[in-house]
Amino acid sequence: MPNLSAVSAKRLNRRRNTFAGRHLYVQMKDEDFMRLAIEQARKGDQTPGAGEVGCVIVRDGEVLAAGHNEAELRFDPSAHAEIVTLRRLGEKLRTTDFRGCTVYCTLQPCTMCTVACIWGRISRIVYGATRDDVHSMYFDARHINTADLVRDAFRDDIEIRGGVLSGECAQFYYRPHENPPLAEQRNR
Repeated sequence: MPNLSAVSAKRLNRRRNTFAGRHLYVQMKDEDFMRLAIEQARKGDQTPGAGEVGCVIVRDGEVLAAGHNEAELRFDPSAHAEIVTLRRLGEKLRTTDFRGCTVYCTLQPCTMCTVACIWGRISRIVYGATRDDVHSMYFDARHINTADLVRDAFRDDIEIRGGVLSGECAQFYYRPHENPPLAEQRNR
């Protein structure tokens, strides 16, 4: 299991034992796991050359893999947080079939990461900050939405939930009204 704080693990177990209703349980679980993704974003933000997008992948209430954006660190444009974490999961499980797993990411996945989740047979994608919460520089110019891509692409059995702890997640990114330095706007 990735290095997660003991406080986060205790909080998660306490919430698991406290809430019996399925809907409330899923909501609390999603928030708890998103907080772990936020920890990964913080770690990436504090790592020279890494990036501030965090991700954890969970199955049956257990965190199986965690990561953050490493594109600049690795000089690899595909090393987004979701891809890094999917690779770690594949190495750990020795498979490319991730049925039953949920991806938690602090930022709405881009097209590349969404398609990787589709091909990996991820069952759920839960993300924090949405296109409306952050500057457009974080997304492809055609405004492809994660949920639309999944619906229109290959699968109809993948669940998408956005906006989980969006305010906490958006703190890592430029907001829509801000003017980031042009040197940082790689998607333009």
